[in-house]
Amino acid sequence: MNLQWNHRKPAVRLGCHLFLLGVLAGCGCSGNGGVPAGGGPPGIGMGGGALPPQTVGMVTVASGSAALTAELPGRVAAERTAEVRARVTGILLKRQFDEGAEVQADQVLFEIDPAQLKAAYDSAQASLAHAQATRDQAEADAKRKDTLVKVKGVSQQVYESAKATALQSEADVLAAQASLETAALNLGYTKVTAPIAGRISKALVTEGALASASEATKLAVIQQLDPIYVDFTQSSSDRLKLRRALEAGKLQGLSEADVKITLLLDDGTPYDAVGRLVFTDTSVDETTSSVLLRGEFRNPNQFLLPGMFVRGRVEIAKANSVLTVPQRGVARDAGGQASVLIVNAQNQVEQRDIQTGAAAGDKWVVTGGLTGGEKVIVEGLQKVHAGTTVIPVPFTNPPAAE
Repeated sequence: MNLQWNHRKPAVRLGCHLFLLGVLAGCGCSGNGGVPAGGGPPGIGMGGGALPPQTVGMVTVASGSAALTAELPGRVAAERTAEVRARVTGILLKRQFDEGAEVQADQVLFEIDPAQLKAAYDSAQASLAHAQATRDQAEADAKRKDTLVKVKGVSQQVYESAKATALQSEADVLAAQASLETAALNLGYTKVTAPIAGRISKALVTEGALASASEATKLAVIQQLDPIYVDFTQSSSDRLKLRRALEAGKLQGLSEADVKITLLLDDGTPYDAVGRLVFTDTSVDETTSSVLLRGEFRNPNQFLLPGMFVRGRVEIAKANSVLTVPQRGVARDAGGQASVLIVNAQNQVEQRDIQTGAAAGDKWVVTGGLTGGEKVIVEGLQKVHAGTTVIPVPFTNPPAAE
């Protein structure tokens, strides 16, 4: 048995080798590490040829006028802010508004205990009545003395004294009337009303708290949010450069009424309303060396809230006969050098260093490196490089993409 097995073993091994060679041949593999028999990467060694030219979107550089913009940081601020404070001293009885709601001017917000002030009002009324009675008596006495002095019934001195007493009594009546009016005002201040219309904050005090007139206890805050302000800051050096360019005639100035402002919110999305410039401050902030610009925006849905950080694109001047290129087609290296990819007459891509100036909306003003008529690639940049042959087509920016 052992002898027969030893004779059959070489035959089995030979059969296995022949089977493996057949499998390798069927897979089309060779001994070169598993590379296909045709050699080279797929699509080339198998007859695929070179990749076809890529289609890219391009714009033709042309000269024209452009509104130059500056992107400035800003903070949202309420157009009007009123702090509701206590004008009389007393215990707060009730709150008569919903926190965070819209309130109207002169709407009652809080009620302060009126008992002490009602007593003061009643006392002022009594004082006025006493002063009026005293005045009437003094005037009657002065009239009698006036009649008697004419017939020498009393001396001139007595008459003049009676007349002075009547005048003093009239002054006491006026003082009592003023005291009564003051007491009436204080009594009315127990009903704390809204000084302006707007959205009210949370209540800063609760029922049962002591509201003090001497400390002017703050009870709530009301803010008007439509329209709303946005305060931007522009560096004084940039403003100086703009001033010199305007004086040299390189740029055309805009009136405040013609300036338009667009907003970018903190998450990068644009705000749907275009604002206007309200005013530019006449002084420079010593701590930041910047100038304040205030814009006004419609805010019907109260999407903008005070304190929000935003960025604004503010039109600062108008330039005539300048070249512009879309910002999306401009790349910058680590040193800040701007460059674009252009398509030459042979439909080949070339990289070109350019110099840019101010922004004009979503474009850069080109001050050097390009001439009118050249084609700049703005779509498909990631698919091509210098020396690539491409198929250029005019670029159209759809609203959805924007």
